[in-house]
Amino acid sequence: MPEKRPYPGDYGDANGSKRPKPSAPAAAPPKVDFLAIAKAKAAAIAAKIQGDKPRTEAPTSANGSTQSTAPLSAAEKLAAMKARIAAMAGTTGTPTSASTNTPPVRPPPSHASSMSLPSNRDDGKPKRYETNGPRFATTLGNRRVDSETPVPESRSRAPAAQTEEPLENPYYDPKAVPARGATRVARGLLFNQRGKYLDQASKLRAQGRLEQIKSVLAKQARQAGLDENSERGFLVQMPPEVEWWDEGLLDEPSYDCMNDPAKVKINGDNSIITPYVQHPVLLKAPQDQLLIEVKPMYLTTKEQAKLRRMRRAADLKEHQAKIRLGLEPPPPPKVKRGNMMRVMGEQAIADPTAVEMLVESQIAERHDSHVKANEDRKLSKEARLAKLAENQEKDAKKGLHMCVFKINTLAFGKHRYQIDHNGKQLALTGITLFHPKMNLVIVEGGVHAVEKFKKLMLNRIKWTDNDRPTDIQEEKSASDPQWMKPLDGSGNLKDHSSNKCTLVFEGEVKQHAFRKWASKMCETDGEAKEALSRNKLDSLWALAKASE
Repeated sequence: MPEKRPYPGDYGDANGSKRPKPSAPAAAPPKVDFLAIAKAKAAAIAAKIQGDKPRTEAPTSANGSTQSTAPLSAAEKLAAMKARIAAMAGTTGTPTSASTNTPPVRPPPSHASSMSLPSNRDDGKPKRYETNGPRFATTLGNRRVDSETPVPESRSRAPAAQTEEPLENPYYDPKAVPARGATRVARGLLFNQRGKYLDQASKLRAQGRLEQIKSVLAKQARQAGLDENSERGFLVQMPPEVEWWDEGLLDEPSYDCMNDPAKVKINGDNSIITPYVQHPVLLKAPQDQLLIEVKPMYLTTKEQAKLRRMRRAADLKEHQAKIRLGLEPPPPPKVKRGNMMRVMGEQAIADPTAVEMLVESQIAERHDSHVKANEDRKLSKEARLAKLAENQEKDAKKGLHMCVFKINTLAFGKHRYQIDHNGKQLALTGITLFHPKMNLVIVEGGVHAVEKFKKLMLNRIKWTDNDRPTDIQEEKSASDPQWMKPLDGSGNLKDHSSNKCTLVFEGEVKQHAFRKWASKMCETDGEAKEALSRNKLDSLWALAKASE
């Protein structure tokens, strides 16, 4: 057997120094008789099976051996084993359970039988534990000893009397769980009614007769050639003389009488068709008329070009697909001055003059077709005016707006013409009041038209301009008073440097106050108020006077 490796540290020969001999040899512990323990255990198990018997402890001697002359019973052997264990505990210096109130000491581990206690060598060194049996974990051996060693019982196993009544469970329902010993309730006798099975038998016989009749009919149909799978089974029935929905409109059961109005009941009093069907007129909500149509989002120049390229590419792809399928003829080559020699090839080299004339004619033809297409897309004058009137009408239906302008003087005829002409073009209604000291222009219409007229009055017209009238204008304004002419009494041009236009009032109105566009000349303030009072707008004159 190879020599064991020295223990690390100060123990043993780790540092080359031997441990001194003990002064006196230690007393060897008494050996345990495990055979007796096993026999005592077997006797205890046998006694337990036979029943509980009174147990008496046998007197033990000083060295722990049992002194008895009669043969030992199982209880006596168990008591002897306990005494032997107590003696072993006493030799090691621990108090026993007999002398103290502490619980009895456990017996030594089960592997003690296979291991010798330490003893002195011949040379004075202690011997180590030498294993003589199988090796296993110490904890496992202790568990086996704990399970095999009987625990001493100080009291009898008499059942303890129940001193307290068991608590009632509030959640237990004896009705929900049947008792283990509940008796089975006998079921009552159920008697069948008289004639029950007779009725069932008669129904079965009737069903059998019906099946027999069906089989006979099917056989006869097959013999007559009326089977569903035959040709006659797929024949369509002829339509009736008169459909059921037309029977109430005809006097005769045939459509031959339709040409006779007397026999057709459609417009008469006896007809089932009446004109009393009410179709209510759909009216738009008042607030919907004031909604402004949202215009689509404007695209930038690059976005428009990209959209056009994508659309043209899709059209070209579709055109090429139709050419490949043979639905459309292939277009002739587009010859230009730059690709003339490459496209025409040998023909251009042979006769370049003829090829050049051909190319020029094709270029002119393409230009003419382009111009013609643009002209065809243009609206005519009547269509353009109709479209403009329709848009103006739609604009007016969204809501009416009114503006009131005050001008110092309208002696220059061009200013009067611009106001009158633009008011009629924009389909506005209102009036122009001419006065020696102040002129008033009242317009009403849609929001788009009023905004354009407002830009005209406040931005476009140059009110400080003045010029001599032409011969035709002098003839037309011969009957006008002096304050309506651009020249003064001495024939000089009037100074319009202080002339200006002011917006007096702007707002939304409920309905039209004027039916058309008109103008009126008033010499005094009373005439101007009287002209406006007919339309209930005389307060506007006072407002314009106060805004000076």
